[in-house]
Order: sequence, then C-alpha cells, then structure tokens
Amino acid sequence: TEVANANLVDLALINDIDILWIGARTTVSPFIVQEIANALDGTDKIVLIKNPVNPDLSLWLGAIERIYSSNIKNIGAIHRGFSTYEKTKYRNNPEWQIAIDLQRKLPALPLILDPSHIAGRRDLILDLCQTALDLNYDGLMIETHNDPDNAWSDAKQQITPSVLKEITKKLVV
Repeated sequence: TEVANANLVDLALINDIDILWIGARTTVSPFIVQEIANALDGTDKIVLIKNPVNPDLSLWLGAIERIYSSNIKNIGAIHRGFSTYEKTKYRNNPEWQIAIDLQRKLPALPLILDPSHIAGRRDLILDLCQTALDLNYDGLMIETHNDPDNAWSDAKQQITPSVLKEITKKLVV
C-alpha cells in the first residue's frame, strides 16, 4: 500500500501491511520522506520507492538513502516514468537512462517497472514490460482489474487478469 506520510505508515504498521511504497509525489519531498523513514525506523517491512514525478536521479537516490539510513534493509525502487510538459505517446515518459543510472549506482537494489503508470493506456504495457526485462529489471507492477473500464481510477491503464496472463506468456526473460 502507498504511504504518503508518517500517519499512514503508522496505520500500515498497526494493520501489519507487508509491503509499503512511497509514491512519486511524496518522493520529491525530502522532509516527508524523512518523516516516513523515522516512522519506519527499525521495522522489517519491505519499502518500495517510486521515482519522483520529475526526472531527477538525485531526488530518487536521496529518498532511497533516507529510508536505508533508518535501518530499513528491504528496499526496492519502482520506475513509474516521469512527467513532462510535452505530449508523447506515454502518460509518463520512461526516461530509461535515469533508471539505468540508478542501477549503475545501486546494483544490488531491486528495480521494478510500473508500466501501467508509464503507459497510461493498456496497449503499451507489453512492450514496456519487455523493455524492462531486456534492461534486467527485477519485476513488474501491473495494474489489473476484473472490469478495467469501470475502475474508479486510472481505468485506461488497467488490464484484466486474463490479459495479464497473456502478457506474462509473451514476455521473454
């Protein structure tokens, strides 16, 4: 579940949530990331950190370092693309080089692709997933819904479980 502040971390811990993630809009604030890090200090939870909304490797690295400095050892990064003022075929530009630079700086850090947020539409998900696997990503975080067209949010970027199954069959590891 996403935690955007220390209060949400407390609720997640009380309810024994297994995996927490820091969203792209939260990653841009070192102050909020530090509050989250303090709230997580010493826990054994898995914490995933999405890249910031703007293409800034130092902000992403800073968030990862703040969480790591709070004795959290189960950390991963989620690449969800970057906002841009230019219109492209993606909702959020992949800016693959930034993720590659992150891998070079932190080679042991698991890197997961969020193709749903990058694509913004379901027809691009397969190609994005294959690119991530070709670049040695460690996993994929794909939005799935039984009835995507009626999802409460991000309907255009979600796929059905049967489409997810087909995508996983087509991917070449």
